[in-house]
Amino acid sequence: MTHPAKNIAVLGSTGSIGRSTLDVIANSGGMLNVVALSAHNNIELLKEQACRFRPRWIVITDPRAAERWDASSVPPEIELLVGPDGIASVVSHAEVDTVVSAIVGSAGLHGTWAALEAGKTVALANKESLVMAGPLVMRLAREKRAQILPVDSEHSAIFQAMQSGRRGELRRIILTASGGPFRTRTIEQLAAVTVAEALAHPTWDMGPKITVDSATLMNKALEIIEARWLFDLANDEIAVMIHPQSIVHSMVEFVDGSVIAQLSPPDMKLPIQFALTWPQRCEGIATKIDWRQAMLLQFIPPDLERFTALELGLEVARQGGTAGAVLNGANEAAVAAFLEGRLRFDRIVPACRDILRNHNYDPNPGLAEVLAADRWAREEILHWIGA
Repeated sequence: MTHPAKNIAVLGSTGSIGRSTLDVIANSGGMLNVVALSAHNNIELLKEQACRFRPRWIVITDPRAAERWDASSVPPEIELLVGPDGIASVVSHAEVDTVVSAIVGSAGLHGTWAALEAGKTVALANKESLVMAGPLVMRLAREKRAQILPVDSEHSAIFQAMQSGRRGELRRIILTASGGPFRTRTIEQLAAVTVAEALAHPTWDMGPKITVDSATLMNKALEIIEARWLFDLANDEIAVMIHPQSIVHSMVEFVDGSVIAQLSPPDMKLPIQFALTWPQRCEGIATKIDWRQAMLLQFIPPDLERFTALELGLEVARQGGTAGAVLNGANEAAVAAFLEGRLRFDRIVPACRDILRNHNYDPNPGLAEVLAADRWAREEILHWIGA
């Protein structure tokens, strides 16, 4: 029995996750169909994608970039929408089945929220949606009977491993981290890290912001917070292990001592496809493990003195409220300052810690308060670095 194709809206189609998503869709044998694409200002790549996939809508979120759009260079039936209102209009349309939320950073929260408000299935690659507003996002999903399927490789692994038992049988989840390029450097050596070194990730091909987050382990701190809300976990149910090979993407330990892991080479096409085709598993284009080759898999407890971001992640997961929005906003601003040469690598996490611990904490914010906390944290980082 054949099923009708799922109509997919890809938010952030020109980014790393967005491009991999389109590769998955192109090779789905007609199971998946692109109906909408969005980009911020990468107009040339968006044009190429529009000509290839012929979506019904494209959205350009930067109004200035939209002014450069040449409609004559794309199929005439494609409708152009602009700004956040364009995102909201597309994801709420009845023709859209699944929304891939792959816009990087806090900017992705708007699209996630609008899609859940419309009761859509959201393939969530934008962890900031849950870091900033986890309780609000999960409550909205329940109220609207929307579904969130994780795209992050770690959270997809946990989601898959959890199928092996019931929630009441879970002891803990174990998030794995590659450790980034600096896992063996001393605290003193971290002070001299350059932008080029930080962007040279040993196993994953990601955008600059996420690559720097991986090097500081802030990415893992954000994943702790995401997991806390996505799977309704307590802090003592979350652990982290350094796994340099990036083959085991995360694990679930049950009360009887069984540990269920999900393994695959580091290729985001696999968790993307799993989210888009779930509950089915299908042939795909993701890289497969070559079982003819010997493998060595290492698991190393993280050095919390060298990488203090993990403690911040656990602290924010415990606090909730506005803490997640503040940590995320401060980190995005601090990473931007590092990439621009205005902040040392080893000062990114201390800056975030200071901003977090000196903010006016609200335990039960609404969405407006969450967004205000995010803006405040970004401004405070600028004061912190003396900009």
